[in-house]
Amino acid sequence: MVLQVQEGFLTTSESTPSSVRILVATAVPAERDAVARAFTHDSRVDVIAAGVGPAAAAAATATALAGTPYDLVVSAGIAGGFLPEAPVGSLVIADEITAADLGAETPDGFVPVTELGFGTVTHRPPSALVRDLATATGARTGAVLTVSTVTGTAARAAELRARHPRALAEAMEGFGVAEAAAAHGIPVLELRAVSNPVGPRDRAAWRIGDALAALTEGFGKCAPVLESWNRHDRIR
Repeated sequence: MVLQVQEGFLTTSESTPSSVRILVATAVPAERDAVARAFTHDSRVDVIAAGVGPAAAAAATATALAGTPYDLVVSAGIAGGFLPEAPVGSLVIADEITAADLGAETPDGFVPVTELGFGTVTHRPPSALVRDLATATGARTGAVLTVSTVTGTAARAAELRARHPRALAEAMEGFGVAEAAAAHGIPVLELRAVSNPVGPRDRAAWRIGDALAALTEGFGKCAPVLESWNRHDRIR
């Protein structure tokens, strides 16, 4: 179900920046509501709670894209951050969205699906838009990993960092959202607020409320950039 953030959207016009239509895909209602709070009636933004994991995220995003013409898709929510680059409470914007565990285990270690000769494991958001959003929000930019199993040990965290030295965060939906967007020829972003360190699982150390507040604040700062972005002359 699509949540229209506010009523009274601006009249669409292909020639004006305000006509940009954005779909934001989160995993759960708490994330959806945190993003929705950031937008005013001047935005053309739909926010959905697409479900947890890449498959649910891809399916729900694809369904939403099939029914409405969007100019940009954003995967958003909370995430685990790789220390020290992405501490709890910080904001991360992906300059690459990578499926970290899509591939095969071999005697020599993990092999991504691309090295097996098919598929893709990385989507790259529009670089100029990433830069503009990072400037507006103060967010760090780097790789955001999509995993199907949340990291719960130091060994697993170290393994991921060894394979993806630019990784700032891990979440469970970005690659699925990006696959759906790519199938429709629509640019994609991923924006995450860090709720916990990637590593040994310690629920007592999670700061979900703080991360949701950071998500709202971050999207509030993003709103003017997103509203003025024009995909037709800024995809680069």
